[in-house]
Amino acid sequence: MSRFQYILAETSNGVRTLTLNRPEKRNALSPELIEELTGALDDAAECSCGVVILTGAGAAFCSGLDLDHLATISARTPEENRRDSENVARVLRTLYDFPKPVIAAVNGPAIAGGMGLATIPDFTLAVPEAKFGYTEVRIGFVPAIVASFLLRQVGEKHTRDLLLTGRLIKAQEALALGLVTQIVSEDQLMCTAKALAQSLLQNSPQAMQCVKKLLAKHARRRLDEELADAIDANAQQRSTEDFKEGVQAFLHKRRADWPSMKVKV
Repeated sequence: MSRFQYILAETSNGVRTLTLNRPEKRNALSPELIEELTGALDDAAECSCGVVILTGAGAAFCSGLDLDHLATISARTPEENRRDSENVARVLRTLYDFPKPVIAAVNGPAIAGGMGLATIPDFTLAVPEAKFGYTEVRIGFVPAIVASFLLRQVGEKHTRDLLLTGRLIKAQEALALGLVTQIVSEDQLMCTAKALAQSLLQNSPQAMQCVKKLLAKHARRRLDEELADAIDANAQQRSTEDFKEGVQAFLHKRRADWPSMKVKV
């Protein structure tokens, strides 16, 4: 019996498939799901599988932070907010440093933290209807932790565009930016991911692990420093008045009245 409630883990033909399994919540990121995904990745790193596929159950890949959790953040202590930030950084860093090839099979929208999960893996296959976006600034939040990874993927100009506008992009634009490896029809998504996995299994596991370790080593020192700064920024932003207002506006489906825009007399 699986020890996970929100992650389905299945191994077949040398491939471990991890499925985010909160379809009724569009696979939104709760603290429990983040913790389970980190544990599932740790298990996959130690098991006999040679490749990991990450996908989502239902119509979405991952819709970002869970709304129920979002509504409670402003009332949490600084220590709790820092711990949350550290856990998000840990799961993304685990994906980045993962010793085996990882394929994201993006079956639908991948938003905010969900976009990080979708685009940090070695390969990202996406259906044409998939949408991506770091939408945090729309609710007064800061996409701090994903910023370091995004900079390495698309460069500073595109990073500023995506993080400052919070706009959603379609799969085709994500492909042009290099965030998506291949666009695949919905009915062929998992077949294509599994075929790619089988082709990777023909390579030397030791050599692929060496390649991944080398690439991670190149970025390690700077990434360590950047993520430490990002965790601080992420945790601190949760206590700001703009964030509190942004969350309430989002939950009540109204336009935000940003406190930081008000003129001080």
